[in-house]
Amino acid sequence: MGNSAIDTALFSADVAVTLLPEGFYAGGVRVGIKRKRRDLGWIVSDVPAAAAAVYTQNAYPAAPIRLMRETLGGSGVLRGVIVNSGNANALTGEAGLDDARTMQRAFAERIGAPPEAVAVASTGVIGVPLPMDKILAGIAAVPMPPEKDPAAFAEAILTTDTRTKAAAVRLRAGGADGLVVGFAKGSGMIRPNMATMLAFLLTDLAVEASFLSAAFRDVVRRTFNRVSVDTDASTNDMALVLANGRAGGEAITADHPDAPAFREALFAVSRALAREIARDGEGATKLIEVTVRGARDEATAEALAIAVVESPLVKTAVYGEDPNWGRIVAALGKSGAAFNPAGVEVKIGDVVVFADDRPAPFDETEARAALAGSEVAIHVRLTDGDGEATAWGCDLTEGYVKINALYRT
Repeated sequence: MGNSAIDTALFSADVAVTLLPEGFYAGGVRVGIKRKRRDLGWIVSDVPAAAAAVYTQNAYPAAPIRLMRETLGGSGVLRGVIVNSGNANALTGEAGLDDARTMQRAFAERIGAPPEAVAVASTGVIGVPLPMDKILAGIAAVPMPPEKDPAAFAEAILTTDTRTKAAAVRLRAGGADGLVVGFAKGSGMIRPNMATMLAFLLTDLAVEASFLSAAFRDVVRRTFNRVSVDTDASTNDMALVLANGRAGGEAITADHPDAPAFREALFAVSRALAREIARDGEGATKLIEVTVRGARDEATAEALAIAVVESPLVKTAVYGEDPNWGRIVAALGKSGAAFNPAGVEVKIGDVVVFADDRPAPFDETEARAALAGSEVAIHVRLTDGDGEATAWGCDLTEGYVKINALYRT
């Protein structure tokens, strides 16, 4: 066993948004892309950091995604990240790709790094050219030496989000005390397919590059890829992790005794951010968490959980606080996953509503009470194996329609 320990609880979100690991700097300003809020954010590491990224699988990747696939691929080394919100720089042709490269070069020059050591991300309205004069003015105004204002960065990456999203854990691994801190944005166009959002995770622990990439891909699969607000996969989305080793200690590799602790920390931060993305879904009033156990394997459990969490009929029933178990069972049945229908039990909160292939007798008042809070848990138990997965979503309200009908106005 290694000399490792992870805190049993995440820092609260309001504390996490104030934290940065050693050697990282972050901030944000308003340059006028959006009418309100900061809209240009940056992250800087004072030493080269091992980096790994996962990108949207949409067939129309935005210019920053195309650029990052060219310059970073799935892993590499980074010194900085520059992000704008309010404009996606998506479906803007070769001119958009040139603009992304210009952002990359300008920020690289500002922090004294080669262009390929800078990640670029954009989020916002599709099909509109970037206001490069505003963006370049904002980059030129990044203070040198850089500041530590993570709350400003967390705000600068938002679009229709109603609040910033941050999470952090402290752990000891590789003989060093380190932090894993994450920031994310996401509220609409959220469907598991890499995950439709931007997420940036930072750690000051030393982590070997190939292990960092493999661990992060696994964590993304089990967290961000299990979030669904509206089943729409965006053109822009990216999850990125940087490890700069400034906490000291030895590099954590796949076979290091502390590798499980590091994986757990990455998972804890990513899971917290995934839940906050679902909780803050456009127009949402409730977080929905669906857990499936007893499936033939994890992939089957995941397919079943996602089928329930993204069903419009389940989502509207949760909004109306209606314990309509038939919608949950029907969603399981349409999932396409292989399972034994006769061995299914469904619970809303702690209330069994369906079992033994028939409705279970239950107290309607208790079931409605389980739907009345800001978090709603749906549990599905199968008898096919040991597969287990959890997915997150939100209720579907009139607010979602209004936000998206008026998004560009």
